[in-house]
Amino acid sequence: MSFLKANWTNLALINYEVNASLLEKYIPKGTEIELYNGKCYVSLVGFMFENVKILGFKIPFHVNFEEVNLRFYVKRFEDGKWKRGVVFIKEIVPKPALTFVANTVYKEHYQTLPMKHSVLQNADSNNYEYQWKTNEKWNSILIETEKTALDIAIDSEAEFITEHYFGYTKITETKTFEYEVKHPRWQQLKVINHKIDVDFNTTYGNEFDFLKNSIPTSVIFAKGSEISVENKREIK
Repeated sequence: MSFLKANWTNLALINYEVNASLLEKYIPKGTEIELYNGKCYVSLVGFMFENVKILGFKIPFHVNFEEVNLRFYVKRFEDGKWKRGVVFIKEIVPKPALTFVANTVYKEHYQTLPMKHSVLQNADSNNYEYQWKTNEKWNSILIETEKTALDIAIDSEAEFITEHYFGYTKITETKTFEYEVKHPRWQQLKVINHKIDVDFNTTYGNEFDFLKNSIPTSVIFAKGSEISVENKREIK
């Protein structure tokens, strides 16, 4: 049985090119940074967790909620092939129980903060917003998209950002957890406009403060799908 099943929907992915040396201390043993066209990325991602079931059960008041995370991309060579995965620097959710389970069971880096979201449908476009509160300030990701869903092109930057199917967690310098995330290939909505108002220093620490003045390499919006998170294993 999968550890978790849910729908991940309305994924706003804001992508920044960074120096790979910034991420060295976060790299789990047994993995290495994955580049796209020679570029190292971190992504600020906001999305909805919906219809959540843990070990087949819905937990009251924890079925639908927002998440915002900061992540980067790694790969691991095993059994003659590359596994493509992500490492989360921090994941923000609005429910303390979620933080407790994720940090305890998967040793992830969750934080509980006040959060909210909105979807505004216009005649020709949709507006999606994710917000979270730090030090009495509401941070926000606002994306305006077209309405028509498009396939994500093979070998595109959008494919690189969205098509990673493993999560890796650095437990110690020598110990890594790996878990598989299963989902079908996603579609995207063309992004028309975006506005990012984030206190990166307060949310993610001084080393990521420079992102507040950085222009994203790209802004992608994926429709999402049903997903499953499989049980973790320790990499030997």
